[in-house]
Amino acid sequence: MSSFIRIYIHYVFSTKYREPLITEELEKRLWPYMAGIARENNMELITVNGTEDHVHILLSLPSTITISQAIKLIKGGSSHWIHQIFHDLQNFAWQIGYGAFSVNHSDIPQIINYIKYQKKHHAEQNFKNEFLVLLKKHEINYNEKYIWE
Repeated sequence: MSSFIRIYIHYVFSTKYREPLITEELEKRLWPYMAGIARENNMELITVNGTEDHVHILLSLPSTITISQAIKLIKGGSSHWIHQIFHDLQNFAWQIGYGAFSVNHSDIPQIINYIKYQKKHHAEQNFKNEFLVLLKKHEINYNEKYIWE
């Protein structure tokens, strides 16, 4: 019998020190670039969006790529590309850590909607509060001292 796998992961990660570096100009090119990285590595990027200091991505992962490998490919590849294309962003970097949350297939439309309306959502709530809510919702133990390094 063949193997049949469908794993959805909602990733959340920020720019280093949560610097507001993701401009509209960068965003218009960065989201498609991230989708291309996913495609080249047999992942399916379902949706991506964010604000000037962080990104949300919903990915479907193949059986051959781990959760940590997937985000390493996306973050590493996009950071390298930013340095090559946007010469004024030579100091651009992603925060080392990230959040990765499993998503049930039936919740996909809700997560897509949540990611799609990030800017509207962040008019009411900042990234730090949003991330803490996600950790609590997914019952992830954490020490806040180490989250924002």
